[in-house]
Amino acid sequence: MKLLKSAMVLLFLSTVAFAQTYEIKGTVEEAATGEALVGANVYLQGTAVGAATDVNGTYVFNAYPGSYTLVASYIGYEKQRKEIVVDGDRTIDFALSEYEFQLTVEVIADRAKERETPVAFSDLEKKEITHLLGSRDIPMALNTTPSVYATQQGGGAGDARINIRGFDQRNVAIMINGIPVNDMENGWVYWSNWDGVGDVTSSMQVQRGLSAINLATPSVGGTMNVLTDPTAHKAGGSLKQELGNDGFFKTTLVAHSGLIDDKFAVSAAGVRKMGDGLIDKTWTDAWAYYFGASYNINSTNRLEAYYIGAPQRHGQNLYKQNVAAYSHDYAKELDSYNELALQDFSEAEAGREYNQNWNYVRESYAGKQFYYDSEYDRYDESFINERENFYSKPLANVNWYSKLTDMLSLYTTVYYSGGEGGGTGTYGSVEWDYSGPSRIADWNATLDQNMESDTAHGILRNSRNNQWTIGAISRAYVKLSDNLNASVGVDWRTAEIEHYREVRDLLGGKFFVYTGNDFDATDADYRKGLGDKIAYNFTNTVDWIGGYGQLEYSDGPITAYGMFGYSTIAYTYTNHFVKADDGGELTAEPDAIGGFQVKGGASYRLTPEFSAFANGGYVSKVPIFDQVIDDYNAAVADDPKNEKFVSFEVGVDYASVDRKYFGALDFYYTNWSDRTQSRGYTNPDGTEGIIFLEGLGVNHMGVELEGSYQPIRQLRVNAAASIGDWVYTDDVSGSYRTYDTDAGAFEEVGYNYYIKDLKVGDAPQTQFALGLTGMPVEGMTASVIYKYYMSHYAQFDPFSRNDETDREQSWETPAYGL
Repeated sequence: MKLLKSAMVLLFLSTVAFAQTYEIKGTVEEAATGEALVGANVYLQGTAVGAATDVNGTYVFNAYPGSYTLVASYIGYEKQRKEIVVDGDRTIDFALSEYEFQLTVEVIADRAKERETPVAFSDLEKKEITHLLGSRDIPMALNTTPSVYATQQGGGAGDARINIRGFDQRNVAIMINGIPVNDMENGWVYWSNWDGVGDVTSSMQVQRGLSAINLATPSVGGTMNVLTDPTAHKAGGSLKQELGNDGFFKTTLVAHSGLIDDKFAVSAAGVRKMGDGLIDKTWTDAWAYYFGASYNINSTNRLEAYYIGAPQRHGQNLYKQNVAAYSHDYAKELDSYNELALQDFSEAEAGREYNQNWNYVRESYAGKQFYYDSEYDRYDESFINERENFYSKPLANVNWYSKLTDMLSLYTTVYYSGGEGGGTGTYGSVEWDYSGPSRIADWNATLDQNMESDTAHGILRNSRNNQWTIGAISRAYVKLSDNLNASVGVDWRTAEIEHYREVRDLLGGKFFVYTGNDFDATDADYRKGLGDKIAYNFTNTVDWIGGYGQLEYSDGPITAYGMFGYSTIAYTYTNHFVKADDGGELTAEPDAIGGFQVKGGASYRLTPEFSAFANGGYVSKVPIFDQVIDDYNAAVADDPKNEKFVSFEVGVDYASVDRKYFGALDFYYTNWSDRTQSRGYTNPDGTEGIIFLEGLGVNHMGVELEGSYQPIRQLRVNAAASIGDWVYTDDVSGSYRTYDTDAGAFEEVGYNYYIKDLKVGDAPQTQFALGLTGMPVEGMTASVIYKYYMSHYAQFDPFSRNDETDREQSWETPAYGL
């Protein structure tokens, strides 16, 4: 027993001694530039012990005493090993060298590099995105970036929009994991489709201006790159629970395998979000999912797969209100407010949470609603939204990166995007309530009207947009010499989009009568029930093919590039409600339209701290679908005109060697010429056509500044400013000929737009932001951010300014801070 007790004491003492661990920490940098590598894996070979580097390129973990091989790896860089003996705390730094060609999604996404890529850009890494974003839509994290203005619009979940340098989302390229997600018909982006992506985003980059993107897609205002790279995470998971006012409840579950055997990594996430909405009845009922996987086949081949989606429904607040609808007192304070207007709102102040897109309905009404191709109970038995959005747009892609030789690499991505859903509204003769600051649907009066007979006179409809897109992007990179690289690529995609309206809610009626379908022949055909198509029903296709060639030169402190891209777009149209002369469906198939872009730039590192850059380019942009084909009568533009953009910018960057100071200053100029509007005209045979009214021009120019100062690890100060001058350059006049069938002769129609020196609206032209971030202890971050906006003019249609005596600017929002 004594021997046994002695042995147990010795075993316990040795276990205690062996349980002592020591801290291993350090940094991982890029050998060529000294830049921090975020998400690099540092681990003890043959064990599961290790960590990934943070946004500063630092890592830290604990290990038991012993002799080890410490490994640092990062996709696209040569792996580095160091033999170490752990007998105390150790600090081990790494400097990794790039492969000749990186095997990473950043190649597909055209990510800019600090002090190398000659464009103005801003980066947000995962920790900062999580910290700034909270529960909002993805663009809202970018509001401290110069010349970027993001807003939730009416407050509905997923209804955010983003402007860059005064250009809206139609002229901003949005990419997720290298895939362009702008709408194929009109270029718009609906952020409700990407709810939940922010929870699995590893980094986000905004390149302002023409950017370094070399897809055939021209990005005029800028490019927004969102990356969700599964290999950027160590093994583990997280459960995040968010609670907020008005019933907000969001649960996010994320899991990462980490890099297994230097080959395989998987990430998955699920999101559930619900809430009543701060603005009246802007409720949300949403899900989101994400799956990402990567597989390093060998040192020269890598595969990645992504699958993202966010099926959702949410109530909307779509209509802008008169200021006095929200606050009489505020309206009176505005020098520009017309006092007479208050008479219309004398008894109708509703408060800032007012939303005209809903009203109560008696709970005894049990009528079903139709959406997502099935019948359902309405969201809430006590009220009905006039405006609701429901949509699901999954995105799947597979990326293949292959280093064929030391001189040649190939990068290819194949992707699919679906789309099903739409938005709601009224149709027919709905009863309205005018007792408030603006009219709202009177559902109970409409029920009474419809129940008087079998026929529903006013109903709720869905405007459906069902679509699918498949595409492929492939690029080859060739090393021509030590200083010169070349790349060529193709960008192909094809899409089919169904547009139609359908009966959503009969509001007490048994059927709705619609006679606008030429293929309906009997009274029974005219009677439409839930889910039946009404109003319009057509299918569009968009076929896109493009290519580019680019040269890149790098020699010491000098980096330069030049590229040329060309693309063609072909549209077709089929109207399923209108008969053509041959008795079939009305169709249109105009010729393909070509567009191109030429751009280039150079950067020069003046000192280890200072660098300067300049870039410029010219874009001839193909018109959107609606400017080529009329959706209702299949009229086709005879000679569609491309819009032209000329842009250049110059800038300087500063980064101190110790990384305490960072600053960037740039000037940009973009001219948008031949902005066009289409008008209908009549041919001698009575058919209709489309003509382009061109010549409208706009100048966007400004100065941007951003910087940061981190005197100690626990404190950082960030600042950003942008001062813009966005203005219409000239009045426009012209004429076109249309055939007057009654007079039997051509008629000359003149047009004039009086827009010279009017300010571009829809976003503040001057912005300032100041942020103070404290990191008092490891794992804790707290920030205070102040933003100030000036010169924000109301959006208006420049083609509506046809009164020569009216030179007044659109309304300027008073400057405000947030």
